[in-house]
Amino acid sequence: MSTAAPQAPDDSAPKPKKINLRTPDVMEAVQAQVVLHYRSELVERIRANGGVLSAPGITIKLAKEFGFCYGVERAIDLAYAARKVYPAPRRIFLLGEIIHNPEVNDQIRGMGIVSLKPKPTNEDITHITADDVVIIPAFGTEVATRRKLEAKGCQLVDTTCGDVMSVWKRVRQYSKENVTSIIHGKAKHEETKATTSQATAYGTGHYLVVFNLEETDYVCNYILNRGNKQEFLDRFKGAYSQGFDPDVHLAAVGVANQTTMLRGETEEVQRRFKAAMEKKNGTPKLSEHFRFFDTICGATQERQDALEKMLREPMDLLLVVGGYNSSNTSHLAEMGEKVLPTYFIKNAAKMESASLIRHWNQHIPREEETKNWLPADRSLTVGITAGASCPNNLIEDTIKRLFELRGLSVQDVLKA
Repeated sequence: MSTAAPQAPDDSAPKPKKINLRTPDVMEAVQAQVVLHYRSELVERIRANGGVLSAPGITIKLAKEFGFCYGVERAIDLAYAARKVYPAPRRIFLLGEIIHNPEVNDQIRGMGIVSLKPKPTNEDITHITADDVVIIPAFGTEVATRRKLEAKGCQLVDTTCGDVMSVWKRVRQYSKENVTSIIHGKAKHEETKATTSQATAYGTGHYLVVFNLEETDYVCNYILNRGNKQEFLDRFKGAYSQGFDPDVHLAAVGVANQTTMLRGETEEVQRRFKAAMEKKNGTPKLSEHFRFFDTICGATQERQDALEKMLREPMDLLLVVGGYNSSNTSHLAEMGEKVLPTYFIKNAAKMESASLIRHWNQHIPREEETKNWLPADRSLTVGITAGASCPNNLIEDTIKRLFELRGLSVQDVLKA
């Protein structure tokens, strides 16, 4: 957690150049590249057939909603457009990853776009010149980082998702009202770091990040009964603003969230904070001490809703495909684990054989092996879903691999 005091924008600094990358000619060329890299005719065909593909011994079911969302598509389009408009040897840098998917980020690097740290050091930024291009990823970036880049006068290509910016607007409003932002999210995630920086960027605002309902209950209990302040600060180290004092800054709170969290859990977080504030201050004064605004992104919710519906159908196992550091993908895996055997894989290569699959265990966290995961002695129904950062070509690879492990060819199945 940074301890630097908020800095006011430097009006004397050179302003970033503005250019429209999304012109018809540029986007026509970009779309051709994107389709080539990420589209899947097989997936589209299965979707048109109700999301089901069956063959002797195996049935594949696709969730109704999965894969790239609009925000991810826009971020990728802008990255490709930047390379089109600014061809080599013009230098293009990217803060961290464009999205949380290793295959997509490999494609971006393959275009000669150089990755910096999500929060570059002063030395990293020293090497950037006004002639360079810097891409801000879909998660956004911290206010201090953006101000440093703006001071360089370089060309910024901002791909920050609109849903993320809606959260930023909300926490800035909380700050203006002297309301502490309670952010339901992962304190070390790039999006949450960007959001917390917004809470403190323009004044004396404060924030506290809670990860789950256990942490929520701890904070609510402190609001109602106080407790050991040092224990509180130790427990949430790295997850609160500079100068945060739970005895002072929990008097009025507003709940927001990382946009990719589970909606039901975020709703429960806000319900518990509301109940604590109502109990402490009384119903007539609740509005003085509690705020809430729904900031779960629509695409995240659509994918969760689609999986929830699919999990009510008969299935033997579930494959969740996507980057291991993808928050929205990890929550889909979490949902599946509660119902049936679920394997979180980043690509089809992780299905080494019918006897061995390597998959991510987010609770450890590390990759682990499961043997005899695809039994051959009976017919199986396999569900497949993917997070908002997973391209359809990876879903296609997964489907083909499943059929291969059954000794089948997808092409032959489609012809039958």
